Amino acid sequence: MNAENTQTSEERPLNFIEEIIQEDLAQGKHKSIITRFPPEPNGYLHIGHAKSICLNFGLARKFGGKTNLRFDDTNPIKEDTEYVDSIKDDIQWLGFQWANEFYASDYFEQLYQWALVLINKGLAYVDDQTQEEIRLNRGTITTPGTDSPWRNRSIEENTNLFTRMRNGEFPDGSRVLRAKIDMSHPNMLMRDPLMYRIIHAEHHRTGNAWCIYPMYDYAHGQCDSIEQITHSVCTLEFDVHRPLYDWFIEKLEIFPSHQYEFARLNITHTVMSKRKLLELVQTGLVNGWDDPRMPTICGLRRRGYTPSGIRLFSEKVGVAKRDNVIDISLMEWCIREELNKTAPRFMAVLDPLKAIITNYPEGAEEFMKAPLNPEDPGSGERLIPFSREIYIERDDFMEDPPKKYFRLRPGGEVRLKYGYIIRCNDMIRDQEGNILELHCTIDPDTKPGTGTWRSVKGTIHWLSAKHTVAGEVRLFDRLFLEPYMGSIPEDKDYREYLNPESLKIIRAFIDSQAVAMANQAVSGQDGSRIRFQFERLGYFVADYDTTKEKPVFNRICTLKDTFSKTLNQL
Repeated sequence: MNAENTQTSEERPLNFIEEIIQEDLAQGKHKSIITRFPPEPNGYLHIGHAKSICLNFGLARKFGGKTNLRFDDTNPIKEDTEYVDSIKDDIQWLGFQWANEFYASDYFEQLYQWALVLINKGLAYVDDQTQEEIRLNRGTITTPGTDSPWRNRSIEENTNLFTRMRNGEFPDGSRVLRAKIDMSHPNMLMRDPLMYRIIHAEHHRTGNAWCIYPMYDYAHGQCDSIEQITHSVCTLEFDVHRPLYDWFIEKLEIFPSHQYEFARLNITHTVMSKRKLLELVQTGLVNGWDDPRMPTICGLRRRGYTPSGIRLFSEKVGVAKRDNVIDISLMEWCIREELNKTAPRFMAVLDPLKAIITNYPEGAEEFMKAPLNPEDPGSGERLIPFSREIYIERDDFMEDPPKKYFRLRPGGEVRLKYGYIIRCNDMIRDQEGNILELHCTIDPDTKPGTGTWRSVKGTIHWLSAKHTVAGEVRLFDRLFLEPYMGSIPEDKDYREYLNPESLKIIRAFIDSQAVAMANQAVSGQDGSRIRFQFERLGYFVADYDTTKEKPVFNRICTLKDTFSKTLNQL
């Protein structure tokens, strides 16, 4: 698929989940569809969650259904309202709104009553084994498990013990409730899975009302059923959980929600594990959950990614049946595609070298015209000030250049972008021999639009010295050096592969007009920030740390498109 010929979601072929939904609706299996996004509020969402959000909300939008937001808050030790608030903020920032906001804790009483139903059917029992004993007795893939010595307790005894578990009579870890299925089942998850464990901890919503909490595999399908979710979409690692999902629904004889799995998102040069991301934050290896190097939605947001860019990335990744690894360059390509059409152009110099135009009058200035965005004819023009002293990039000058070096050299000429042709005549050095500044002259007849056109091979960007603002620029690179983090050997710590050059902070000069525009638009963490293209350098946005006294800009991505060849193969 060529970048110039991308397909919208309405034009592209249906993915396999859309085909299932279309057939279900055509056959009258469902009058309308209901999907859900069910995060656990124990961390910040990352780009993998963004794909799931786009998929679940996108399916409902495409087929005229609705999507519930349901927090899987069944582990009070790890969960917090901070994460609840951040998740809701991320979903809305991505451009979606849920039909209903639910919590697994809303259903704790119903789940408890259903557990009693399974006990009364002889399909659940209280087990006094320790966690280690349960693990050892579960068997292996090639050997069957061993029945718990408590497996054949009477219905009355199980009911009594489970009631006392709820009443808080037993300490943490002393007892669990298990489903009674088959200890020799080839699917290890069907070997009498845990349904409830004892946790004496305050819950962020229910307080201390409960001290027993349902396990994910027990709660998830029943919550789906209560909400009458028609298509419960989750990632591929949950395919082995589906038989258990179906077993609980069948035995309880409740609304038959059904689970469908798609390939999870894996991206090069990053990790997607909440545990590992939390470690990076807690050990100070990154500067918080919203560090722009993180794959979290709030990190991408701070870096300058847009909701539409992330939605386009999710669309390009697609919905597959097999796990694969997506090149991070695709994500950069998606944001670059958008910003190329929308970002106003300005100039900045990251490693400045002063050049004095000796044949230009002191105190004089003039203005060159340039399009604000050449990709958008309606964007208008900007005025670029020119004066006697300018800044150029230090690597745009070389004293002893190699062949085919077309930038500035002693006695050589280049064109200032949108401006004059200049010639370097002299260099001023410090005592150590370092070049402090250049002395140059302009050819006054080469101002674009007014003089005689003359061609030179090199064009460089620049800034008028008295029309710049000194600021901080943060350049981001891959967080990890290893492309495929999932292939790291088990005896290696993934943190050993951190890229020491993933963040460079430099002091730079920025066009004062861009700084003024950014200052007017920056308002905390909202979506009003303006993304700029600093010509020849990349796309940038003002960071949350920006103040009027000290502008701080993040580089969102470079101008170079390294993904086009791969994209053509999609």
